[in-house]
Amino acid sequence: MWILLSVALGFLLDLCFGDPVWLPHPVVLIGKSISRLEKFLRQKFPQTPAGETKAGVILAVCIPLCSLLLSGGILLLAYHISFWLWFVLHTFWSYQILAARCLEQESRKVYRFLAAGDLSGARTQLSYLVGRETSQLSAEEVTKACVETVAENTSDGVTAPLFYLLLGGVPLGFCYKAINTLDSMVGYRNAKYLFFGRASAKTDDAVNWLPARICGVLLTVSAFLLGLDGKGAWRIFRRDRNNHLSPNSAQTESAAAGALGIQLGGTHVYFGEVVEKPTIGNADRPAEPEDIPRTNGMMLAASGLSLLGFGLLRLVVVLLLR
Repeated sequence: MWILLSVALGFLLDLCFGDPVWLPHPVVLIGKSISRLEKFLRQKFPQTPAGETKAGVILAVCIPLCSLLLSGGILLLAYHISFWLWFVLHTFWSYQILAARCLEQESRKVYRFLAAGDLSGARTQLSYLVGRETSQLSAEEVTKACVETVAENTSDGVTAPLFYLLLGGVPLGFCYKAINTLDSMVGYRNAKYLFFGRASAKTDDAVNWLPARICGVLLTVSAFLLGLDGKGAWRIFRRDRNNHLSPNSAQTESAAAGALGIQLGGTHVYFGEVVEKPTIGNADRPAEPEDIPRTNGMMLAASGLSLLGFGLLRLVVVLLLR
């Protein structure tokens, strides 16, 4: 019961304050740890497919495990000092693990540049959010890329963290964030990370499998609630939810594409390499800047539904186990 209350308060704190730049963030520490351990492992293992694969497995195991044990140990120590110290720390860390407000704020910056007709500024702002090359994107392509990243990160930044927070508290939440951060840093299919990042990418696929599919359904429900094309969201979700190189990304992107009546996905350039991807949705109309706040609305609604659904499920399980 206390974990549910703590996570709910953390969710509200995230909606209110987002991620202030002056506030030290644990994910930054996780990222620095990944970089240092990667450098160490590359020095210790041969630069062969087998050597890089072994090093990558060690990285994919050590970072999440250390994140879980360290946060769990600190929370246990806090609990022995004072229950309320534990509660405050657990709530604060729950807040830092979630990213709904940050996602809304960063995507809205892209929208504001587009609405003002500043394509160059929109491209630059988008480059902070996506891995693809943005310098040659049209205004419509910038809009689509922003919609895609909001839809995908509704799961990665909110639904999945809530799922693991309510399943195992902050330690499991940080374990998830470590896995997700590993994927974002080393989980690429390029020459540098094809073997080294494979374990991290596969682990991320596994832990996001269920949350991504739940999130796709919740985005569809959100489309109905917000007066968007809920039937289209459900139809495209069912048809195109596997139209991606990742087993999870299209689960949410398909619901967003269907709700908006636009086509997402397709071939883009990532780190100088052309990556061919299937399209998602129907091009019933061109994407427009207003699709970004519409997607943000679905993201926020799905986030609230996630907290409500997972929270009720945890409450029922706790009551049944008493």
